[in-house]
Amino acid sequence: MKNSGEMVSQIKEDLVSLGVRSGGCLLVHSSMRSLGQVAGGPETVIQGLLSSLGPQGTLLLPALSYLTVNAVNPVFDVRNTPSCVGLISEYFRTRPGTYRSINPTHSISAFGAKAQELTCDHWKDGTPVGPHSPLRKLVNEKGQILMLGCGLRPNTSMHGVEELSVPPYLFSVNFQYKIILADGREESTICRRHGFRGWEQRYDRIKDIMTNNSLKEGSVLEAHSYLIEAVDLWKKAHERLLSDPLYFVDKITWGEK
Repeated sequence: MKNSGEMVSQIKEDLVSLGVRSGGCLLVHSSMRSLGQVAGGPETVIQGLLSSLGPQGTLLLPALSYLTVNAVNPVFDVRNTPSCVGLISEYFRTRPGTYRSINPTHSISAFGAKAQELTCDHWKDGTPVGPHSPLRKLVNEKGQILMLGCGLRPNTSMHGVEELSVPPYLFSVNFQYKIILADGREESTICRRHGFRGWEQRYDRIKDIMTNNSLKEGSVLEAHSYLIEAVDLWKKAHERLLSDPLYFVDKITWGEK
């Protein structure tokens, strides 16, 4: 097995070949297991991602907490509430220099040139992926989305697209949450939760509406990966939802789940 330095170089090479832009903003959904054995673990992966972006780039990973912050435990602690979407995400959240946006269920972690700018005012939104979310801002930055070995389904940006047209399955009720800020101060906020009761998310269908230039496939180490242009994703997926509000879901029939 290669050492960690060699793996950082290989990850960078694979990402550049896939089309990751130096100096850009890159949102990464990830599966550590899909990469195979990685010397140095998640830090090696993060170093490889940052190396591909260069010193002017910005790396973002979801730090979602919808599984643990709920009606039973309506408390979001920006310092301590863990991410529920994988090992790399949770490691990145706790890494020195990382900023985390303030949203009880759909926070985003970021590191790099525009990290603070992208995460600073997510708290203003009353929905998980509203206009102040880093995911919405990624579009303004003409950023990219990397699905690193996790397929196309766990694409949180699609929730933001759905919030533009509000298909019938999207929202449940408003919840009041307690927010514990980084300095220990406590505040409260009201935020809507996403619903999806009785529906299965099918965000893999973006493959059928994206062009080859806006969705590319390739390998990063052992992980089959996809690189998506955020501007094109939001535009094309929104257009599809306006014409077919149920395009990105399947109804779950009794007995399936």
